[in-house]
Amino acid sequence: MKISSFKIYEVKPRWIFIKIITDEGIEGWGEMISGTKTETVTACANEMCKKLLGRDPFDIEALWQELYRSFFRGGPVNMTVISGIETALWDIKGKYYNMPVYEFLGGKVRDKLKVYSWIGGDRPNNVAEEAKQRFDQGFTAVKMNATEELHYIDSYEKVDQVLERMNSIKELLGNKIQVGIDFHGRVHKPMAKILIKELEPFRPMFIEEPVLPENWDAIIDTAKNSPIPIATGERLSTRWEFKRLFNNNSVDIIQPDVALAGGILETRKIAAAAEMYDIAVAPHAPYGPVALAATLQLDMCTPNVFIQEQSLGIHYNKGFDLIDFVKNKEIFMFKDGYLDVPEKPGLGIEIDEELVKKVSAEGLVWTNPKWKNYDGTIAEW
Repeated sequence: MKISSFKIYEVKPRWIFIKIITDEGIEGWGEMISGTKTETVTACANEMCKKLLGRDPFDIEALWQELYRSFFRGGPVNMTVISGIETALWDIKGKYYNMPVYEFLGGKVRDKLKVYSWIGGDRPNNVAEEAKQRFDQGFTAVKMNATEELHYIDSYEKVDQVLERMNSIKELLGNKIQVGIDFHGRVHKPMAKILIKELEPFRPMFIEEPVLPENWDAIIDTAKNSPIPIATGERLSTRWEFKRLFNNNSVDIIQPDVALAGGILETRKIAAAAEMYDIAVAPHAPYGPVALAATLQLDMCTPNVFIQEQSLGIHYNKGFDLIDFVKNKEIFMFKDGYLDVPEKPGLGIEIDEELVKKVSAEGLVWTNPKWKNYDGTIAEW
């Protein structure tokens, strides 16, 4: 079997799908992150995929190494393309051998997978009402953005708003629901210290990205002084970046993204390294159906995964949602806040390619919001 061709689809609301085709007719799907550089990612994917033509799709590790080991390596653009390609190759291999990808990686370690749901939107509001809705749907865990934009040093009025939102959930649901709080890199170290201390009585499930990941020293300082578990890693694009987190013993939960960190096997390697340091894994997956399907394959064979993000109904999904491009929608049907173990071969997902083609023809332009502080300086989103 040889790789004969490939197709790339830019799809609303903010997804890039890749399909790799073999000369025996078996096709594999992957997903890449558009971020704010859709055209750049697509161009990089076209360039890398041309190197795969005529190659054996089963040589996944060898092809990964060839694509990765260029002179200038790493970075989000290169790594999301490699991730999408790697995922598609696993999909092909699983379909050929008629078994799920996780069976190649040691088999399943769980009977079901706990998931959480997003609430509150980009600028968090109505969080108690939405948390109650999710609870009534069977979810026992949710995640929300902590705050809007924050300056390096900001007001206690904004701190109080964060506490009021958390208190509204606790008053309504008590400890019946776990709440992850995403600082989203919007918070600088001085305010992170204040917020973490003030949030401690509410017993959050975790604090996510308390500061931006490039501020390594601040992550270490924040984690050492936090009684709340600290999670980060969604923006890290290689295992070598995660190595720095492990060596500094600076986090409790890592959140690698299969669509960014190198694909399914590469993320499994990262999770295995985390296990040596007694670190939990809660994979990042707020994007499209292919990325989530790939992440589920990782989850099934990874013992230190304790919960999974998913994007059904997330505030970014304008016009189309997670299941719209999927024929076998049952793969993402949650039961009391859990997902069943996927059993179909490959990624276990059946893509509605006709709809993908139709929507892709409309084009894709997505960029994250541009926020400013009260004094006109750039704020982190």
